[in-house]
Amino acid sequence: MDIRAIVMGLAFAFMWSSAFTSAKFIVVAAPPVSALALRFLISGLLGVLIARMLGQSWKLTPAQWRATIIFGICQNALYLGLNFVAMQTVEASLAAIIASTMPLMVGLASWAIFGEKVGPLGVFGLVAGVIGVAIIMGSRLQGGADMYGVALCIAGVIALTFATLAVRGATSGGNFLMVVGLQMLVGSAALGLFGAATETIEIAWSWQLVAAFAYTTLVPGLAATLVWFLLVDRIGAIKAATFHFLNPFFGVVIAAVILSERLGMWDILGVLVVTGGILAVQLSRQRQKPAGAAAQT
Repeated sequence: MDIRAIVMGLAFAFMWSSAFTSAKFIVVAAPPVSALALRFLISGLLGVLIARMLGQSWKLTPAQWRATIIFGICQNALYLGLNFVAMQTVEASLAAIIASTMPLMVGLASWAIFGEKVGPLGVFGLVAGVIGVAIIMGSRLQGGADMYGVALCIAGVIALTFATLAVRGATSGGNFLMVVGLQMLVGSAALGLFGAATETIEIAWSWQLVAAFAYTTLVPGLAATLVWFLLVDRIGAIKAATFHFLNPFFGVVIAAVILSERLGMWDILGVLVVTGGILAVQLSRQRQKPAGAAAQT
């Protein structure tokens, strides 16, 4: 793994983790599903436009089209849609921690469903991840965390895990930005229909809302997704997914600094355990086989 890949991985982890904090500003001031649909419409159109300017083609491979549709629905509509709704009542740091367990869930599902071998390090990582999440959840639930919101976050990460397993290796073949843009347009269409049927458009305008929406659209929405695809193409999905171990740490730190969310002793301990668990699982999978499995956030 070269220096450029390391920088790309760190940038992706930071941008991905920051999305929960910026989303918190949005969901308290605007209908979450409709706001997310608009975000994906803008970032998707920008992605497709830039892709065309760079000479990328609409002609995707069948595997890329499958990945585009599955990720558009499962990642953009379900995973992020459920998280946006949940963050009306759940702290951004807790949503980030739950979402960060995706590599653990992928590792567990790969073993249970596909019979993928899990070495001692991987088993240790899975156990550590479960313990870390239990520590955090116990602390937060005692502090009055909303169970409905937590359930939505869990459902969201399950949807993302399914998408990750369903499109293993399907993102290769070039046209990265085109794939990213079309995924977002698929998500926008699904979210737009649901938002139109269930939400009333009431917006509490402020400069914080505008800034958060612009940041969420351009940075975690477009830039982070593009960086992820480029990183996977550069070093492979399993090596790239190792950077997920930074997400719990970045998620809680950014929320604590920007939103002044509480960060207790048990939160810190839980985050450290989850972080170590994710790293152990990814290192174990990296040893088991060469790059091939997809892992997307």
